[in-house]
Amino acid sequence: MPRPDPALLDPARYPFALETTTRFADIDPNQHLNNVALAAMMEDARVRFNMAIGSAVRIGERRAMVASVGMEYLSQGHFPDPVTVHCGIECVGRSSWTIVQLLAQNGRAVAFARSVIVAIADDRPAPVPDDFRAALLDGWGLKG
Repeated sequence: MPRPDPALLDPARYPFALETTTRFADIDPNQHLNNVALAAMMEDARVRFNMAIGSAVRIGERRAMVASVGMEYLSQGHFPDPVTVHCGIECVGRSSWTIVQLLAQNGRAVAFARSVIVAIADDRPAPVPDDFRAALLDGWGLKG
């Protein structure tokens, strides 16, 4: 995955933010937040973001499935300072939507992730309902 567009490193563009604490168990031998811990923080924020946008309710009989996740590590994160994961919708396709996330600590971008979520029905991709598409783009899409 190439480095993200610099515009995606602006926390003000994201409509959702989740602050989380870091744990001693999250650090590696170099005293940095390790990549597994950062991925778990992104996952937790992505799930909470999906809950906030109502994906479980709005996609009806369909279910949401993660099709891909890519992550870029931009700088070092440190314990014990908290991190904030910012989330927003980058785009919506016929049967999927893309969530972008920025993990920041002390005003510095630490990691960026892009996840593609697919609506599934009968074990196959299914169209994103029109009302859910509109909600994603109008209320949860990136600002600016």
